[in-house]
Amino acid sequence: VESARPVRVSTLHDRLKAAGACFGEVSGWERPNWFGEAGTVPAYEYSYGRQNWFDNSRAEHQGVRQGVGLFDLSSFGKILLQGPDAARVLGHISARDIDIPSGRAVYTQWLNARGGIEADLTVTRIDDDQFLIVTGAASQARDYYWLREHIPDDARAVATDVTSGYAVIALMGPRSRTLLGELTSEDLSPTSFPFGASREIDLGYARVRATRMSYVGELGWELYIPSEFAIGVYDVIAAAGESNGLVMAGYHALNSLRIEKAFRHWGHDISDEDTPLEAGLGFAVDFGKPGGFLGEAALLRQTEQPLTRRLIQLLVNDPEPLLYHDEPIWRDDIRVGRTTSGMYGHSLGGAVGLGYVEHSDGVDDEFVTAGSYTVEIAGQRYPATASLSPLYDPSAKRARG
Repeated sequence: VESARPVRVSTLHDRLKAAGACFGEVSGWERPNWFGEAGTVPAYEYSYGRQNWFDNSRAEHQGVRQGVGLFDLSSFGKILLQGPDAARVLGHISARDIDIPSGRAVYTQWLNARGGIEADLTVTRIDDDQFLIVTGAASQARDYYWLREHIPDDARAVATDVTSGYAVIALMGPRSRTLLGELTSEDLSPTSFPFGASREIDLGYARVRATRMSYVGELGWELYIPSEFAIGVYDVIAAAGESNGLVMAGYHALNSLRIEKAFRHWGHDISDEDTPLEAGLGFAVDFGKPGGFLGEAALLRQTEQPLTRRLIQLLVNDPEPLLYHDEPIWRDDIRVGRTTSGMYGHSLGGAVGLGYVEHSDGVDDEFVTAGSYTVEIAGQRYPATASLSPLYDPSAKRARG
């Protein structure tokens, strides 16, 4: 069978292949889904139940939770917005206040007039009139278009897609500070480099942008590296990683880690039909910020009455079943919703998922905790624990420490 693959490859592709990567494809990008054992040629062997990569992904997951893992996130969409009016333009379409100091990054959503989530991304202020917008690979073209469509004709601001200009290496896990600290003179202490900080640091022979963010719920940094320096930086990290227990981690592990932490994914858990309030992202909405924002009026109307639809997290109590997405959710023998994403939660000890539940009188914490939940998997219902808060590290101490 002929295939168009590979279409888009990371600068690090050959290094990752040599490290045992088994690649998947998203928006043309070849991305490591999991890593095989040394001396093997990793490949999918499709079957029912747990797949042949299950144990590999579990080792990667545990390596990140307990030590430090390396992810290639080069497929991130990266958009540079520059100009004297950049802050005004971005402020109008962002639900969060992005008028932040230079060297800070925030998580935000772009909304439509109905309050639906059109984009889910991070914004880093590089300078007074310069912002770096980072989004998922599958949303790159969509979000770039949305931004350009919302730059007024008279605004002094220009958007540039710089995705191909930078590779991204993420070092995630409790030992990430130790590993990165061996490679740079930068002070990485919590007081000097807090969560959400972003600055340029020397790493190997390169000057890279290090941003303290995490999509896995652990201490970590995203390193934005000019593409021509990426291999050199990777080699330096890999060499230092040998004495620090560095594990190579793929997107299967990333998905497991983020669902355990109840981090949303646009296209699965959130979309232009879901509002931040329904999705549990109200913390990222700054009502009343100067100038307001697109979709604010719709959200304000939604606050005037109980939310009848909410995104919750579910952990299947039986450790054997698996979750994927679209499994029916039952509360007290009444079908109340469906899952939007699912994966095995190796730290929680069972399949974990996210999903929306509905109730005409409103969905609040009491409604969620008072019910008895089951998830229907392949025609059989399994008891599950439901929560509006993350079941893993609900206070986010691990990522912010």
